[in-house]
Amino acid sequence: MGSPGGRCGSSSPAPARRRSAPRWRTSAATSPATASRAGRATTSSCACRNYARQNKAVTTLAVNKIEDCSEITEEVVLTVLRGVLNQYSSLQSEDGHWPGGYCGISFILPLMIFALHVTGSINDVLSSEHIREICRYIYNMQNEDGGWGTSTLGPSSMFGSCVNYATLRLLGEVPDEQNEGLSKGRAWILSHGTATAAPQWAKIYLSVIGVYEWKGNNPIIPELWMLPHFLPIHPGNFWGFCRMVYMPMSYIYAKRIVGPITPTIMAMREELYSVPYNKIDWDDARRSCCKVDMIYPPSWLQKVTMASLHKFVEPVFNMWPMNKIRQRALTNLMDHIHYEDENSNYIGLCPINKVLNMICCWVENPKCSGFKRHLPRINDYLWIAEDGMTSKVYSGCQSWEMAFIVQAFCSTGLTHEYGETVRKAYDFLKNSQVIQNCPNYKSFYRERSKGSWTLSNGENSWSIPDTTAECLKALLLLSKIASNDIGVPIKEERLYDAVDVLLAYTNKDGTLSSIETKRTTSWLEFLNPSESFRNIIVDEPHPECTSSLIQALVSFKEIYPGYRHKEIEKIIKSGALFIEKTQRKDGSWYGSWAVCFTYGTFFAIKGLVAAGRTYQNSSSIRNACNFLLSKQQTTGGWGENYLGCQVEEYVDNGRPHVVNTCLAMLGLLYAGQFELDPLPLYRAAKELINMQLDTGEFPQQEIVGNFNSSLFFNYPNYRNLYPIWALGEFRRRLLAKMG
Repeated sequence: MGSPGGRCGSSSPAPARRRSAPRWRTSAATSPATASRAGRATTSSCACRNYARQNKAVTTLAVNKIEDCSEITEEVVLTVLRGVLNQYSSLQSEDGHWPGGYCGISFILPLMIFALHVTGSINDVLSSEHIREICRYIYNMQNEDGGWGTSTLGPSSMFGSCVNYATLRLLGEVPDEQNEGLSKGRAWILSHGTATAAPQWAKIYLSVIGVYEWKGNNPIIPELWMLPHFLPIHPGNFWGFCRMVYMPMSYIYAKRIVGPITPTIMAMREELYSVPYNKIDWDDARRSCCKVDMIYPPSWLQKVTMASLHKFVEPVFNMWPMNKIRQRALTNLMDHIHYEDENSNYIGLCPINKVLNMICCWVENPKCSGFKRHLPRINDYLWIAEDGMTSKVYSGCQSWEMAFIVQAFCSTGLTHEYGETVRKAYDFLKNSQVIQNCPNYKSFYRERSKGSWTLSNGENSWSIPDTTAECLKALLLLSKIASNDIGVPIKEERLYDAVDVLLAYTNKDGTLSSIETKRTTSWLEFLNPSESFRNIIVDEPHPECTSSLIQALVSFKEIYPGYRHKEIEKIIKSGALFIEKTQRKDGSWYGSWAVCFTYGTFFAIKGLVAAGRTYQNSSSIRNACNFLLSKQQTTGGWGENYLGCQVEEYVDNGRPHVVNTCLAMLGLLYAGQFELDPLPLYRAAKELINMQLDTGEFPQQEIVGNFNSSLFFNYPNYRNLYPIWALGEFRRRLLAKMG
């Protein structure tokens, strides 16, 4: 099975550089020319089977296809559930979580290689085997047209193509007549506008390694951080991911950092452009962006602002005496960067800000302890599977997925049969809770974290509010359903801490955002300079996050009715109104964190039901059920295409998808629609049961994670946890009622 990079990246001899065509591609049967998009996942059934074999738990089921809904009995569903639960339990790690390849974004791994190249650390972190597997992965993710996408699921883009091409070159690959992959990659880049048409982030990355000029970039001025914090435009009020990425970016931009100019860099200066490098009009390049990458076009106001900053403001800050202000701004930024590094244990909020911070530390002092502590933590992000080695999009999603895995197990009514599995899951949740605040957190624009959970584990200290809500809910559920199997229960004080942090993260209108409270006005999104991503400036509230908040608070007050009762009741009421207000005319909700409308609608229904809405008393729930039923395919399943995230309309994928089918089933089950007409759920259950593999698991299909409406990645455990959950609820709510 694919496994984390762990600590396998210790110092090693310099890897041999390849000077011929790559010979480590997968076979033609699975090459980019013939592989389906479904194959581009980093945790497959084959990999999981290998891991289960290590645990001596490989099983083969006699899977019988269901021909008619009348064949679906409680015994059939129990057989399916036990099959997947047996296999799935064998995949649990010793610390209780389920490992998986949380991967799919194509520019993260290149940025890591760029950072290692600039700091001269490639051979300190990566062995020749690492390099071999990284190159194999990049070649395997290459599209048929020769380019690479920004995500592995998506068309070729200038962003993905430039940075992946450059990565292969930095790792020793040469575009000779034998290397078809590099030749096709270069051809795609040249035929779509050359690297001058790369979007903002790609231009910055290419500038750092020296194959693009800094004067071809729009300014990212560090002086913004010197403004009073009460101003809406202060970066401390921006979305956490945005400010933590643009903070080191502004330092790197102001310093005009460029890595060593090697023969490979000089060669790439010729390969990535259609005119000689010294003839490029960099001011024209600054305003250029490939059409495929232009997801968020700049407004006329932004164009004027950027031109003014480029022509007037930036030159002034580089002249005496204004350069004194620039230096103060950079010193201030490094204080923030060091704070982030120390409090995230050099993991960072995400891999992007982690490696950018690493570059900044190296520029400040190549021998400093901060830079040295960054290097081994590169391996926290590396992941290897059948298709090669890549980077995860985060240090993991262990806590996030664990919360849903627990709820899925509990839905089956079979937790007593999997006591050891449940106990280890419970221990993981207890051990992953953040138990203290970061020191002086308000001065660094952070919020309290004591009592929260991160997306991965407690080590990076970045609280994620909806993860906290789901983990709290999972702990409360286990305390009621599996109290004999969980071992030493968590202390009540830590549950109170979780509620306290949730209430602290709740916006004034009772909603929940993704990382922190909403700190600034929505109109500031016009400042978004990325060109490639939407909704990155303001941490807007989301129906899914608000739903998780409502569910957790309702579950908590059932057991602890006296704790902060009035505040909790007020939030539940206002949060439910927000969910109703954000419902679309067709009855759906847009899902911001997965693909897409089945996801958003499932969460919205569950939140409304927790707040007391029912199919009978809520038109929102009835309309949501009508929406889901209208999208059910003739086979009985549901399947959404990722393009729906971009166009913000439901796009049918033409075939059923395990996760979409389960989300729709769960939405209908929690809404109580089955009491009116159970047939749609029987049809869905038939389709889902027939998807089960002979290992007991469910197939890896197109990845379903979504970020900023434009980045797509894999939640590795969704394909198994959601079928467990959906069939568990189906058995408990419908079959038990009917039988």
